[in-house]
Amino acid sequence: MRVPYSTLAAALAVAALACSTKDSARDSSNTVAVGTSASAVHNDSTLRIAVIAKSSTNPVFLAARTGAEAAARELGAKNNIRIEVLWLTPPQEDAQVQAQRIQQAVNDGADAILISCSDAGKVTGVINDAVARGVQVMTFDSDAPQSKRFAYYGVDDIKTGQQTMAELATLMNGKGKVAILAGNQNAPNLQRRVQGAKEEAKRSGMQIIGVFNHVETAQDATAEVVRVDNAYPDIQGWAFIGGWPLFAQSLLTDGTFAKLKVASVDALPAELAYVDRGVVPVLLAQPVYKWGYVGVQTIVDKVHMKKAVPAIIPMELVRVTKANLGDWARQLQAWGFTDVDPKYLKM
Repeated sequence: MRVPYSTLAAALAVAALACSTKDSARDSSNTVAVGTSASAVHNDSTLRIAVIAKSSTNPVFLAARTGAEAAARELGAKNNIRIEVLWLTPPQEDAQVQAQRIQQAVNDGADAILISCSDAGKVTGVINDAVARGVQVMTFDSDAPQSKRFAYYGVDDIKTGQQTMAELATLMNGKGKVAILAGNQNAPNLQRRVQGAKEEAKRSGMQIIGVFNHVETAQDATAEVVRVDNAYPDIQGWAFIGGWPLFAQSLLTDGTFAKLKVASVDALPAELAYVDRGVVPVLLAQPVYKWGYVGVQTIVDKVHMKKAVPAIIPMELVRVTKANLGDWARQLQAWGFTDVDPKYLKM
């Protein structure tokens, strides 16, 4: 039998959300979220779920981890089983490492894998091999649609790109030169968001100067925004199909956005100040906590309860503006985020 989640383990998982830069110190290739050692004996009363997100330094995936661990606690108690969450996410985004972690999860006796694919082409074959060896695989956030995964949970990425550009077009009165900040160029979900953003720009009459990729950290994304802004001074707006630069506060007051309009995906605690001060009037929030919660819940339904589950489970975006900033802040706090500014909770 496995030992259930301890209060300390849960607290540490939530605390990681408040300081993503420290997460690499707690990341290892075989971290177990139930307070047991990875070498503990696997038995039939334990459901072991390996979670392989894109990067353990990206706060959206730390939120997914917290959601997965919460679901494991709650559903384990409800169904009288032990559920382990094995955090096998690379410190930095690397599809080849993800492929290795899939193999590791299989070799370590995982019953299921929940993965956000950095590069579908590099992990599809390994996913198929895992399934052939009896390990169920589910994707979230970024799919591998040609693989034998049994389900995908996430937003409609083309629609997300379209909505982001539509919000930007509204802010710019339907005209102007804009850029798209696009993260990892090999990520299939981001490729589709770019596609949707381009389609919407064409419909709304916006002129796209370029699509700019970068390493998915706040520092690298911020540096790319500043570089592009200096290189293309005629850019009037940005569509961020991921909120990477807004995970830090450096662009809040440095004047980069003074002449720019910005619409962005994601709405984590660090980003709320941008809405509050009107620097980024609209954030399209992915309920990233649910990536982990719904992912574990779906795996329990499929693997333990033997239920039929849909192949595509849609996630709906939440439009966050100053009008509902307080409601969203309270939702983030309810999901376990400890770094929500108290002033937003009072709004």
